[in-house]
Amino acid sequence: MVSSIPQSAPKAPKEGIKQPSQETILTPRFYTTDFDTAASLDLSAQENELQAMVAEMRADYNRNHFVRDEEFAKSWEHIEGKARRGFIEYLERSCISEFSGFLLFKELSRQLKKRNPLLSELFHLMARDEARHAGFLNKAMGDFKLSLDLADITKTRTYTFFPIEWVIYTVYLSEKIGYWRYILIYHHLQKHPENQFYPIFRYFESWCQDENRHGDIFKALLRSQPKMWNNWKARLWSRFFLLSVFATHTLTVHERASFYHSLGIDPTDFDSQVVINTNDTAGRAFPVMLNTQHPQFFPLLHSCSNYNLKISAIERSSQPKFLKLMRKIPLITAIVVNLLRIFFIKPVNTEALKGTVR
Repeated sequence: MVSSIPQSAPKAPKEGIKQPSQETILTPRFYTTDFDTAASLDLSAQENELQAMVAEMRADYNRNHFVRDEEFAKSWEHIEGKARRGFIEYLERSCISEFSGFLLFKELSRQLKKRNPLLSELFHLMARDEARHAGFLNKAMGDFKLSLDLADITKTRTYTFFPIEWVIYTVYLSEKIGYWRYILIYHHLQKHPENQFYPIFRYFESWCQDENRHGDIFKALLRSQPKMWNNWKARLWSRFFLLSVFATHTLTVHERASFYHSLGIDPTDFDSQVVINTNDTAGRAFPVMLNTQHPQFFPLLHSCSNYNLKISAIERSSQPKFLKLMRKIPLITAIVVNLLRIFFIKPVNTEALKGTVR
């Protein structure tokens, strides 16, 4: 059900254009899907909710939010070393992620225009937001004398096919985890303004509301499809996608620990807060959520990160490829075993909790 569509080779980068980081299992991916199946989705169970969301999206509350002010118009050469590299990596990853969402939503809107007008308009409005975010992030990279050639990336990035159901699960989680990442960073910097070394962080409070609205749209899409939440397969898929997203987040945060340290944030504490809050939020949409309160949950998850850091160190070494592979195999195996142990921790039945105060 998953396939990758290779694209053309990237061109030699122009001056000031950053070559995108090499694609790995942890880098943001570009997706395509089955547009015919998407067009045939029966939205009647959530149509009123989706119509209300269209009206809210049309209002475009953040229309004037993503405007650079005079605080950007200065030199940023004083941000050096690990802090500079970590921040540029953060901007690049965030920009690629937002641009990936834009491309997927834009194509869904185009493909569904005549067959499912309501869904088409929702995707059109979400694509508008994602394009705005990606452009704002790319301009921020320009302050560091680098930017991404997004048009070229469109042609050279590998596209992964996901069934529309998988798209709904993963994009819902992506938007909600994005919300919690933005709002937690924003609240931390409100308490510690001395660590706010660049003005983009001031925008995170309103920015995260776009992520939240998008997540709510995908929640309505998920709940409109009973097969995505009312059977044993849906419960297994929910656990799988929750664990996949959380594991990716944990490994990525610890790989880029220098960025979080530059903000005065402990990466492990931040990761735990994001995972706990996203998991609790997902419980309102998914039939189950992971048991993050289990005493082994975070030790197992964070040990995966430690193994991944060792793998990265091996990969950077000058050893022969064969020796690198032999050293990495037990670490990769340990990560897989840990993730399986987390997966088989008894989940929380959220359907049984719906209608109760939590």
